[in-house]
Amino acid sequence: MLFKIQLFAVFWGTYGHQLLPRIEECGVTCSQGFLCKIQPASSILNSFCHDAPASLPPIPLRGMKLETVMNCAEQIDCSLHLSVKGTLHLDENIRGMEICALSMETQASNCVTVKISTNINANSAGRKVKVQFNCFEVSAGQHLYVTMKTLPNYCAVKRTQEYYVEDCQNSDVARNIPDCFVPQMVYEVDRMQKTISVNILEVTQGTDYYVRLCYLRFVCEDAGLVTVITEKDSMKPVSFPYDELLPCLCVEAWAAIPDARRIRVCPFKNDTKALWDNLNYNPVTQSLVWEAACPIDVTVSLCQLMETDNECVDLENTFKTNLEKVKYSQVDANPGLCMKFTTDDGSWVRCPFAHGNFQAWKMRLAVMEDHIEVSFVSHPEAKFSVLVCQKTESSSCNSAGIHQPISVAGLKSVSVNISEKTCGSNFCIQGWRTDVDYSIPSYICDLPCIFHRKRNEKENRSHNTIQRLKSTQSSYL
Repeated sequence: MLFKIQLFAVFWGTYGHQLLPRIEECGVTCSQGFLCKIQPASSILNSFCHDAPASLPPIPLRGMKLETVMNCAEQIDCSLHLSVKGTLHLDENIRGMEICALSMETQASNCVTVKISTNINANSAGRKVKVQFNCFEVSAGQHLYVTMKTLPNYCAVKRTQEYYVEDCQNSDVARNIPDCFVPQMVYEVDRMQKTISVNILEVTQGTDYYVRLCYLRFVCEDAGLVTVITEKDSMKPVSFPYDELLPCLCVEAWAAIPDARRIRVCPFKNDTKALWDNLNYNPVTQSLVWEAACPIDVTVSLCQLMETDNECVDLENTFKTNLEKVKYSQVDANPGLCMKFTTDDGSWVRCPFAHGNFQAWKMRLAVMEDHIEVSFVSHPEAKFSVLVCQKTESSSCNSAGIHQPISVAGLKSVSVNISEKTCGSNFCIQGWRTDVDYSIPSYICDLPCIFHRKRNEKENRSHNTIQRLKSTQSSYL
């Protein structure tokens, strides 16, 4: 039965649109012929129960009914109260009842003791008395646990019921209870001027409103000054400048009364592009940092940008998930080293070194008389490894030689010789830093064939010599 009562209360509070009963003042009433007097409840003393005497009626407490009522001192000054009705079988062992309302949100309990007596010359023994108390002030949507006990408190003689007060979905509550006053707000975004204009509609008589920009994180944090819109100026738009199109930048408005409900709109909630631009690289510590301007579910990784298909291939062991600040230490400032951001809506890639920013080193190729020379120039002191590799159909590069480690200090160029026999369009020189945690290789491909060129030059010289000899011989004939 308790479960059914709870379901009914939820339905009633959320979807009901009926007018609540009005009361002019709160208090306690009893059936005709009885006198009721309210006293503060001594809940500690009355919390201990006593064994019921044999002469106690079988059902001393009957039919508890709960109802929300509204008291309005003025048309715009209304409050909600809980009305509790119950029937008590009065006899010489019962002097009254105790009623308690426990808030399930705060665990605060409010109790009252109702002492009952009879009018003079009225015979009340064995009679039933109906009691109504409606002075429990409650709030919209409040979850309550209500208890009725006899006075004195007899064990196992108790009525309990769970109750949900009508919430702000109820039209009568929303229209008359200040906690439910929510302004109707419209806005217009001027992306050229970077402003948001706000208007408040359907203002409540005698009520001013607050409007502000805020960043929605765990709570909405101020993004500027709070503006007051008075009732007389409610038709005038209020303009707010903004800096970036961030998804957590919102407009919030609420009535200028304590604990007023707020309405909030976030015009750029789908504009996540600006979030990925907050990248910073420190060339001294070689650390790459991204900090989220707004809370967002995102997976961050480092990746290598492929020139062939413009795809960014994730680097292993670089994935970080749902962090407000991501930091990678000891990062090589390679133009092809990028950061990838992945959400449910897609992926975005940012390459902070793509335009030569912070480029720390370069690899060059020089063709000498009898060999190929690869040189490195590095502004910070760095260590490299060089490898000759051969392209495959999958655009990868398989080793075709041994690693040759070298060190470079300052702007001095350090070179390494490559065999003249390693040449052709399928061969590449692969170089990468070995003194950092995150690095990707650079390539120089299509190596020139010095051996073949020298042989061709020798053959050409021999051919020319023979031609000259033939020419000389023919002149003597």
